[in-house]
Amino acid sequence: QLNPHFLFNTLNSIKALVRLREPAKAEEMLQLLSQFLRHTLEQESVEKISLEQELATLMLYLDIEKVRFEDRLLVDVNVNPSALSALVPGLILQPLIENSLKYAIAACEEGGVIRLTAHKENSELYLEVSDTGPGVHDDNPVRALGVGLNNTISRLDTLYKDNYSFDATSTDLDGFCVKIKLPYETASFG
Repeated sequence: QLNPHFLFNTLNSIKALVRLREPAKAEEMLQLLSQFLRHTLEQESVEKISLEQELATLMLYLDIEKVRFEDRLLVDVNVNPSALSALVPGLILQPLIENSLKYAIAACEEGGVIRLTAHKENSELYLEVSDTGPGVHDDNPVRALGVGLNNTISRLDTLYKDNYSFDATSTDLDGFCVKIKLPYETASFG
């Protein structure tokens, strides 16, 4: 589910760019928002999409956030080509990235790095989102995740029952890392 705060933040950023008389940036952000919303609406009725489609939507989201955060946001994406055809729940990565933006990028004056990796190993798909933020300092990080990431866990549980794993931990170098393991599935056309 798309977080309304993202939409409000984006619209406020567009308004600020207009006031600052930066129409090219405002227009770019508006166009990216339009493309992102189109992607999310197209995927709304589909339970699972290819990782390639998920990444295309996610990149639109990140492009919007890059306009907002400018050089404070660095993104490192490393996806093995064999993982691109894997089916994943639509917008499964967006709340993970949004969590990193909120707690690692926005909360740190110097910004930070968000890393996304994906690969296929045997009959499983591995997804990982990590950041260079302050991490979560709690005995049970999953409890401290908040609504967005707990909703992600609920969606995974509904779709995969006991056939997935979700691991959220602070990293040794400060920061936060979410690892998801799913069954590797592809669309069958027949």
